Amino acid sequence: MPDTASEFDAAASARRVLALEAEALGALGDALPTDLPAVVDLFLGLTGRVIVCGIGKSGHVGRKISATLASTGTPSYFVHAGEASHGDLGMIAPGDACLMLSNSGETAELADVIAYCARFDIPVIGLSSRPDSTLMRAASLRLTLPPTKEACPIGMAPTTSTTLMMALGDAIAVALMTARGFETRHFRDFHPGGKLGAQMMRVSDLMHGPDALPLVDPDTRMTETMLVMSAKGFGIAAVVAEDGRLFGVVTDGDLRRHMEHLSSRTAGQIATRHPVTVTPDELAAGALARLNERKISVLLVVDDDGHPQGVLHIHDCLRAGVA
Repeated sequence: MPDTASEFDAAASARRVLALEAEALGALGDALPTDLPAVVDLFLGLTGRVIVCGIGKSGHVGRKISATLASTGTPSYFVHAGEASHGDLGMIAPGDACLMLSNSGETAELADVIAYCARFDIPVIGLSSRPDSTLMRAASLRLTLPPTKEACPIGMAPTTSTTLMMALGDAIAVALMTARGFETRHFRDFHPGGKLGAQMMRVSDLMHGPDALPLVDPDTRMTETMLVMSAKGFGIAAVVAEDGRLFGVVTDGDLRRHMEHLSSRTAGQIATRHPVTVTPDELAAGALARLNERKISVLLVVDDDGHPQGVLHIHDCLRAGVA
């Protein structure tokens, strides 16, 4: 071992590891497991959940795969192989499929899970680098990893193998997302909290509803219009035509520009036609970008036919963490 830290080149070691793992990922991409499409089809047709099972480093990877599946539209649950024999087998039920991870395919703790799945006719999908292993012989579908070297210097610590497992799990999850037509609106259903949830909020989640709308018609005198603007507190008035569609908007800026003859004017004469608006289904992040771009603080929310539905203030976005 080196006597001092200066004798060890950490950057060179890191590059070596990344190069080995990148090469292994390339090999996996060039030789995908032949059963992968069948696995995706099986998961798509399940009436139950994808149970992911493993132990040790494979178990840690399995937890991540299960979490990714569950958060992208495929119901999934992780079962620890060691706990399975002590009651957790009850978490696996007919209608499920069991994805078992073991690089060697000889993990003893998987034996009881394999036997249980066989007893209740639950499909087993093996994920291993050894096609002739106990796990792979018992599996109805096999995800065989290409032969690769572990990236650790003694060739024993799970490194390259766990990277390949993780990547293959991601590939399956994304394939299922695509097949299901999983979209941003679905993603937000599973991620309502934190920064990610805030970024996927829609205008309808934050806007003030119809009762908050400062509505006037084009013939409303500006003296009355200003009272409406003051009462609603948004600094604007939505001018609505006879058919209920948005005619224009009166803002504080419009008041200043027409101050000299304001009392003799109507809302329709003062209003800015074709104002910037948003629809309820738009992402709040996009609405905030529009507010910043136009240097305004309020947007009217309209439906696809131009009927006002609510009001969105920039403070609503900022309070919700949309930025």
